[in-house]
Amino acid sequence: MDTLYDPKTAQEFITRYAERGINADWAERVYTTRLLGGEPRLVLHGGGNTSVKTTATDLVGETWDVLCVKGSGWDMGVIEPEGLPAVKLGPLLKARALDTLSDEDMVALQRANLIDPGAPNPSVETLLHAFLPHKFVDHTHSTAILALVDQDDSRALCEEVYGKRLGFVPYIMPGFALAKAAAEVYDADPTVEGLLLDKHGIFTFGDTAKQAYDRMIAFVSMAEERIARGKPQPFVPARLPAELASPRAIAPMLRGALAIAHGARRFDRMVLSFRTSDAIRALTDAENVEELARRGVSTPDLSIRIKTGPMVLPAPERAGLADYRAVIEERVSQYCAAYEQYFATNDARDDVARTMLDPMPRLVLVPGLGMFGVGRTQKEAGVAADVGEMWVEAVRGAEAVARFSPVTKPDLFDLEYWSLEQAKLKGNAPKPLTGQVALVTGGAGAIGAATAALLAANGAHVAVLDLDGAAAQAVAKRAGNGAIGLECDVTDPAAIAEAIDAVIDRFGGLDIVVSNAGAAFEGAIGTVDDALLRRSFELNFFAHQNLAKAAVAVMAEQKTGGALLFNASKQAVNPGANFGAYGLPKAATLFLSRQYALEYGALGIRANAVNADRIRSGLLTPEMIESRSKARGLSVEQYLGGNLLGVEVTAEDVARAFLHHALADRTTADVTTVDGGNIAAALR
Repeated sequence: MDTLYDPKTAQEFITRYAERGINADWAERVYTTRLLGGEPRLVLHGGGNTSVKTTATDLVGETWDVLCVKGSGWDMGVIEPEGLPAVKLGPLLKARALDTLSDEDMVALQRANLIDPGAPNPSVETLLHAFLPHKFVDHTHSTAILALVDQDDSRALCEEVYGKRLGFVPYIMPGFALAKAAAEVYDADPTVEGLLLDKHGIFTFGDTAKQAYDRMIAFVSMAEERIARGKPQPFVPARLPAELASPRAIAPMLRGALAIAHGARRFDRMVLSFRTSDAIRALTDAENVEELARRGVSTPDLSIRIKTGPMVLPAPERAGLADYRAVIEERVSQYCAAYEQYFATNDARDDVARTMLDPMPRLVLVPGLGMFGVGRTQKEAGVAADVGEMWVEAVRGAEAVARFSPVTKPDLFDLEYWSLEQAKLKGNAPKPLTGQVALVTGGAGAIGAATAALLAANGAHVAVLDLDGAAAQAVAKRAGNGAIGLECDVTDPAAIAEAIDAVIDRFGGLDIVVSNAGAAFEGAIGTVDDALLRRSFELNFFAHQNLAKAAVAVMAEQKTGGALLFNASKQAVNPGANFGAYGLPKAATLFLSRQYALEYGALGIRANAVNADRIRSGLLTPEMIESRSKARGLSVEQYLGGNLLGVEVTAEDVARAFLHHALADRTTADVTTVDGGNIAAALR
């Protein structure tokens, strides 16, 4: 591993932050922390921590000796000075004289001595940083280091590689006890340049930020060199049958099996993130991959990301899709049962009240294919996949050296259910559509854009489809929550299939379809050109049918139900003059929704329609509004507000109707009218 420290860049950090009153020590600490955090082989998704001992001034102008240490939840790769909150050093050092200190009291001590009362909680390893005398201290979970410490005879192996340059700390869960033990190891030999924490990671320290950082890179490089001298990696290629040899084929079945049922037809759904590479395949395709996965995670910190370790699917060389679905469901059931037993066994060791987390795996290995990260959101799934890649690297390294032997399950349980780690996972309650994947056609139009934004705001991951791909991407960016924009001609079944494949590749499946794309065609029905009428049917009926047909196939694979939502328009029940070319296919689409409700309700697939009228949009352009107003003998204002409530109805009002149906899991074959009130369009 190469050092990236650049004196010129370090000085730029010092100069930049000096303008904000940040001293040089603190500023350089930010710089080297980012260097460490930018390398996933060292630090991943909030892991690791760094510190510097310096001075800071409180709100009344008094200067204190402080420890600036990484705050909980901050990402080292993009950290700012605020992510290294200053804690008064004196009280921390006094704590070393205590015999015991509970986790809760440790956190209280640290928070009580923050210079800024509003700063984030200091790292759970703050006391370890404080008890070491060095000015700069760095801590990472290097995958190469883990390959050395995740061994049965880890101490001897580490001494072989490092001699007496690094102290060795037996495994202890993070907190006060670990901090005292690490300090005692250092006191026993103050010549060491760092500490190896068994089954956990590495600390390095120095008088300067550069010295601590350079030591980290040097010791990690020594571990990498030792791994490179190890035995060749096992790689026995696994083959999948043609119909399974893609993540697209497996993802919907896997996603359905991973959904957590809450009574009939109600599920907490998961999102998937697929990864593959030669390195990943070298492990997933190994003959002993299942046994390796059962051994556990490479460092206990990963338990909050991938639980007790990955789930492994068998390589189905001769299985068909139907058989493999049953295989997936059986493996998920076995994993959950094993996790429940793990919880019951370890929870019984004391009388602490705990609530078991959901038992679903968060990392799934598929021989012959790769791995899926699993999460309730796209971000969580991506984090699990990232962690999975580092787990693969650590396991392969450990196996190259000797034998991967990580922390025991009881020790893993103590950290997974540690109150301080659980606090990191507590955030806002899931939103109503968290874990669900939605697709919106006509997404660049007013109604489509408003619907995409509202679904995303309620937790859904949204695919915005439109004939104008650039506009779809712009809408997706504004919607947020990982939304994607795709160019798609919904009158082309092949384009629909390609778009749905892209959605599955990105999120793992599909739960909600808002079939909204359409265009208005005018003309007296007795004289309208047949070609124009057929064109209208292609867009305003067959596009809805082709999309629903493709979506139902995916929903049937998942076996968790779904929602087909159609923009049918009030023209379906209250035709307007010179508008038959538009109203006829819309009437067919309204009944299409009821046909899907009739035929697929048994699968939990709901089909509902929204009848909107007089919405300013790409369909109802200013020119169209003017034309329709004249056809009814009204002004534009009278036309738009010509309803029982006397108000103009907006695209956002229509979006709320689609959201209602996305959430109404006990409603199907319904038609919701959004027009401000029009008795002539009211359904009987």
